[in-house]
Amino acid sequence: MDKVMRLASEKGVVVFTKSSCCLCYAVNILFQELGVIPVVHEIDKDPEGKEMEKAITRLGCTAPVPAVFIGGKLVGSTNEVMSLHLSGSLTPLLKPYRA
Repeated sequence: MDKVMRLASEKGVVVFTKSSCCLCYAVNILFQELGVIPVVHEIDKDPEGKEMEKAITRLGCTAPVPAVFIGGKLVGSTNEVMSLHLSGSLTPLLKPYRA
């Protein structure tokens, strides 16, 4: 869990993904369209990926990927990000991290 939290805190918007995940791709595209370039960590390419996946789940993410952190805090997975976006609450969260 330490590695996940350390990586999640390194930049403003961090997304943990898997290289074959289409929802991960969709979330990354959404961020780019909103003017934010997230730092992406593909956990399936990390030697500690299985442990990272378990840690993300223990942190409370409904699905291990995509796991979105904004400002070092877990926002959640696709459902949470899309709900925030549709309610108009995502853009203000991202404002400090726009490119």
